[in-house]
Amino acid sequence: MKPNFSLRLRVFNLNFWGIPYWSKHRVDRLQRLGDFLNFESFDLALLEEVWSEQDFESLKQKLLPTYPAAHYFRSGVFGSGLCVFSKHPIQELTQHVYTLNGYPYMIHHGDWFSGKAVGLLVLHLSGLVFNAYVTHLHAEYSRQKDIYLAHRVAQAWELAQFIHHTSKRADVVLLCGDLNLHPKDLGCRLLKEWTGLQDAYLETQDFKGCDEGCTMVPQNCYVNQQELEPYPFGIRIDYVLYKAVSGVCVSCKTLKTTTGHDPHSGTPLSDHEALMATLYVRHSPLQHSPSPTHGAAEMSPLITVLKEAWTELGLGMAQAHRWAAFASCVIGLGLLLLVLLCALVARGKTSEVTLLLLSPSVGLMLGAGAVYLFHVKEVKGLCRARAELLHMLRRARDAEDLGSVSQPAQQEDRAEEQ
Repeated sequence: MKPNFSLRLRVFNLNFWGIPYWSKHRVDRLQRLGDFLNFESFDLALLEEVWSEQDFESLKQKLLPTYPAAHYFRSGVFGSGLCVFSKHPIQELTQHVYTLNGYPYMIHHGDWFSGKAVGLLVLHLSGLVFNAYVTHLHAEYSRQKDIYLAHRVAQAWELAQFIHHTSKRADVVLLCGDLNLHPKDLGCRLLKEWTGLQDAYLETQDFKGCDEGCTMVPQNCYVNQQELEPYPFGIRIDYVLYKAVSGVCVSCKTLKTTTGHDPHSGTPLSDHEALMATLYVRHSPLQHSPSPTHGAAEMSPLITVLKEAWTELGLGMAQAHRWAAFASCVIGLGLLLLVLLCALVARGKTSEVTLLLLSPSVGLMLGAGAVYLFHVKEVKGLCRARAELLHMLRRARDAEDLGSVSQPAQQEDRAEEQ
């Protein structure tokens, strides 16, 4: 790499809100999004909530002259909703579907059917390896009574681990997406502390857009205004995060958001605001970006957030155990009722009521059995994540103890040298 090396990377991210037959003006917004992306000619465009593969194919054809490389990440029943468009050849592709993703019986929320995931694409630019990730975590729905908090924290941990284990050969790491996390939420802090990713909004030299970098704002006509009543400026749940390894420095020169309307026609592209970041990659031999191998001085915040996450997942496990126990009780009652009905039929004491109760009792047992199996699986998923967190928590504490012992010795050595 040349000492005066410099590379500019323009990135676009948007949660498109493209639910077929439900999202307002979806087809029109898709056309305008394609026009906007062609006009701006970003290096990389990453989208969430493109639920229809037909919409992806339509956008792919429209963007083909400007973005010759494109990919749709498939998972779940409806798809992950994640897709990418790149001006540069994509060298590698993979994805990871989150272990926990809501509840199948919460049909009106639908997250379980979507198969939330993280997609990875690898680019080779000017001799550097770029790992770009796009993701969409479970929605919150209610901040006061968040029944999905444990799942979202577990997803944040899986995301952090996936980035950690797949980016060891990368020179630059980029993560874009709708995290459904406020900046100070546990999942967001866990992700940043463990991966060392930097927030473009906090690091940029020049920001233009919504107040406080919000990506869901009251000015947007597609937003549910009641949900934003506690937040007069809106909320920030969409992010551009990045980091570099030793020998490379990454900085965010500019970060822009849309402000509740399309920059060209005036109507919004989505219920979320788009993020547009201009990153500069430079040669910097003395640069050491944060990494999961923290120094002793950095261990305290890492230990705190690991402990919080471990505790939160424990609460989620307790709740899952209670649901599994309830389902097992329902199975027992259903089985008892079924045995009683079978005994009546065997004695010839059949009646219309007996026959009418037979089918519901079987259905009740099958339904309760499905709920029981799901929550047992949920317990195992939370238990696995807790075990990983506990292991890393112990390692972090050991490192902190070693650091606290070595620091006085280093101070004595400096005193002797003086």
